[in-house]
Amino acid sequence: MSAKNGSKGTGGAASGGAGGATSGRGARDLRVKVKTARGRKLSSTLWLERQLNDPYVKRARAEGYRGRAAFKILELDDKYHFLVPGARIVDLGCAPGGWCQVAVPRVNALGEQKSKPVGTVLGVDLQEVEPIVGADIHQLDFLEEGADDKVKAWLGGNADVVMSDMAAASSGHKQTDHLRIVMLCEAASELAFDVLEEGGTFVAKVLAGGAEHELQAKLKRAFKKVVNVKPPASRADSSEKFVVAQGFRGRPE
Repeated sequence: MSAKNGSKGTGGAASGGAGGATSGRGARDLRVKVKTARGRKLSSTLWLERQLNDPYVKRARAEGYRGRAAFKILELDDKYHFLVPGARIVDLGCAPGGWCQVAVPRVNALGEQKSKPVGTVLGVDLQEVEPIVGADIHQLDFLEEGADDKVKAWLGGNADVVMSDMAAASSGHKQTDHLRIVMLCEAASELAFDVLEEGGTFVAKVLAGGAEHELQAKLKRAFKKVVNVKPPASRADSSEKFVVAQGFRGRPE
């Protein structure tokens, strides 16, 4: 339920050998080809090959992020500017922690920007998450009764931003997966309605597919501005998009 892009393990060996020659003097195809392995499905081999050749995966490793998903929130914040110094952030389904890593310096959670207010980053997830410097991580099912009160207690008040990159485990059936992620997003929005400060922001992953229209209508009643965007870090072949709702007015009727 809390799995994020980039958090999967990469089992099996990869061949580092270059492929066939390309046009140009001495140019070589540097794309990594993954050898087949006994017991590994073709889909797993293709996923591994895509990971090894994904520029965002390589950037995440080079820059110390826990997954390529970190660049999605980076790109969204660069455009909509909700991770500001002093903000109190809740990251739902935060594993493996890339979104928290991005939020910590942007809200000045460590107080390194002496002239700016110090923010708070709270991450919650069903599974245990490795500690992140500057973030407060808790193991919590945000669907359980009283979760909103726990979140506000940990924050010391209401949140300025509730964000979620959660995705349910894939069933292999597109329509089923779409409904599951819409349900997760709706549940995340319900918690956001309970914990957000007036004027706050809600950011969450959804899948394009039609069933999200009711959710969109509810968000438009609760927020002044609601946009749907596919950041460059989202893979071109993925149906995922993100809803960014800003200017929280209060729980819709």
